[in-house]
Amino acid sequence: MSAPSDIDNLFQLPLTEFTAARNALAAQLTGAGQAGQAAAVKALPKPPLSAWTVNQLYWRHRKAFDQLRVAGDRLRKAQASQLAGKGGELRGLLEAHRATVAELSTRAATLLRDAGQTATPDLMRRITTTLEALAAYGSQSSAPAAGRLTRDVDPPGFDALAALVPRKGGRARGTEPSRVIPFRQPPEPRPAKKRDAAGKKRQLEQQHKAQRAAAAAALRDAERTLRDARKAAAHAEAALRKAAARAKVAEKRKAALEKGLETLAADADRARQDARRVASAAEEAAQTVADAEEQVKSLKSKLESNF
Repeated sequence: MSAPSDIDNLFQLPLTEFTAARNALAAQLTGAGQAGQAAAVKALPKPPLSAWTVNQLYWRHRKAFDQLRVAGDRLRKAQASQLAGKGGELRGLLEAHRATVAELSTRAATLLRDAGQTATPDLMRRITTTLEALAAYGSQSSAPAAGRLTRDVDPPGFDALAALVPRKGGRARGTEPSRVIPFRQPPEPRPAKKRDAAGKKRQLEQQHKAQRAAAAAALRDAERTLRDARKAAAHAEAALRKAAARAKVAEKRKAALEKGLETLAADADRARQDARRVASAAEEAAQTVADAEEQVKSLKSKLESNF
């Protein structure tokens, strides 16, 4: 059977080398008489660029990646405690979760740049969504195999909110991940052999009330996240407007400087032409003076010789 390290090494390679390395490993297993393992390796799909980037975060930045899962576990436990009526402050844990996702997103952009790829908004959105989904799973056994992702991991739908209801004893169970705090949908309680209609009705009412409370709490968290996102978008838009205004002013200054430079060049050219004319006139005047001096000298010499 192929060693786990062989598979791990496969997912740590540059994305362009994945297919060739996978086929080579499958051929090696076939040659070793391990046809079943070879078929399993051969069936491994090449990850999309977004999933490959998350895999590299796991292999190259394990400490930050583990912090993401720890943050998800802590958030889930705090939510379970709150739903059990024990209170607890979630804001600090939510902020820690967002900070961890933001740090890994920054590292992901660096990985993409180093690999010669462009961190487009859509690509970064898919990477961030996968990171949030993995945080929602935390350290649960049902979590996707980090470091071996072959596709993006999607967050759960809104129907998972009902799974936030704690079971009897104040503890929560979970298999379905939630974008904020994932839990398993609690199993339906086993009815007592001799439970009257009034007892069943009270139990249903309590379940319904708990589900509504869980949905309301999750909705508040989602609304808070939406407000933060809108605030960040507004800041980004304001920064963009300021940058555009500065660029416009710079363009105007550039145009004014270019126009002034053209004017100065024309003035310099006219000055050079005037200087050449003055120099020519000065040269002619000097020659005239020299000719007049020579003529005066000649006339004086004749006058002196005659008298």
